[in-house]
Amino acid sequence: MELNSKVDKYLIDGCMRCKYGGTPQCKVNNWRTELELLRHIVLETGLKEELKWSIPVYTHNGKNIVMINAFKEFANIGFFKGQLMTDKEKILQQQGNIQSSRFVKFSNAKDIIILKDVLKSYILEAIAIEKSGKKVEIKKNSEPLPDELLHAFQDDQKFKNAFYNLTPGRQRGYIIYFSQPKQMQTRINRIEKYKSQIFKGLGLNDHYNC
Repeated sequence: MELNSKVDKYLIDGCMRCKYGGTPQCKVNNWRTELELLRHIVLETGLKEELKWSIPVYTHNGKNIVMINAFKEFANIGFFKGQLMTDKEKILQQQGNIQSSRFVKFSNAKDIIILKDVLKSYILEAIAIEKSGKKVEIKKNSEPLPDELLHAFQDDQKFKNAFYNLTPGRQRGYIIYFSQPKQMQTRINRIEKYKSQIFKGLGLNDHYNC
């Protein structure tokens, strides 16, 4: 079991993506025990521990398998290809419009301990799915992109790449939000306002989780 010092720091300071990072108000402080338990369960399956998007992510041969994270109301473990899993215990949940990932939420350490063996079996199944090469079929966004967003893509290829690296659900959320205003300048202002958030891989409302 090899611990990553960056994850050690995350468990002390949080993700540092909002003003509460490194303070007692950081949401990681509320769920440190639960996150530590989830961390050790994952590591016992042999996955490599990394820090991506400022949260702990566990990989196999460079492929993302699971992640752990803290929100205001709970800690969770997420399976990147959870849509393909059998979910025999019916514990996986879908978050918003995210198509591929599935999550298990925990609001106390006791439930994690009870489900330890189940979680290990789920992680091993997720590893097997990745090894098999199975892919999640992602439904493309049906909403048309506003002209202002297309123009932003033309002006900044890195921004375009960052946008399309988002999950389909996050892309859709931005497309709807950017398209709402009747005034062109308002649409442009919205795009400019959220560029930095898109570059960080965050969805429209992700910052409200801080």
